[in-house]
Amino acid sequence: MWNDFKAFVMRGNVMDLAVGVIIGAAFGAIVKSLVDDIIMPPIGLMTGGLDFSNQFVLLKAGAKAPPPYATPAAAHDAGAVTLNYGAFLNNVLTFLIVALAIFMIVRLVNRLYQQPAPPTPDSKPCPYCTMTVSLQASRCPHCTSELTKALPA
Repeated sequence: MWNDFKAFVMRGNVMDLAVGVIIGAAFGAIVKSLVDDIIMPPIGLMTGGLDFSNQFVLLKAGAKAPPPYATPAAAHDAGAVTLNYGAFLNNVLTFLIVALAIFMIVRLVNRLYQQPAPPTPDSKPCPYCTMTVSLQASRCPHCTSELTKALPA
């Protein structure tokens, strides 16, 4: 059983998947940092200094401390129930950036693996005997029929 498991794990697809998951997790951390540290602060400045990660709606006040709460974490510590729409917006933006990056990578890989265009044919079937005839031929070498649309040499 151990040998079967080792054979399964060492197959190329499983190792590729493992590497992809590890790189994906690292890429996700980079994108999260990009959204939280680079993109959202200027958006917050344009919207009057809002920090989207701290935006929430209080649904029920906490039993430990009365409102107002400065952050969702402070509300959570007080036992309050909140709807954290700012964190949701950050996560949606992170997802969109990751999806765009994956889309671009898939397009690039598809371009790299495109099949070359098939070569232009240098022969055609004879309309009378259906044997293969060169495009430059004016007569079929098999049935000697005259080919009216012969290409100039």
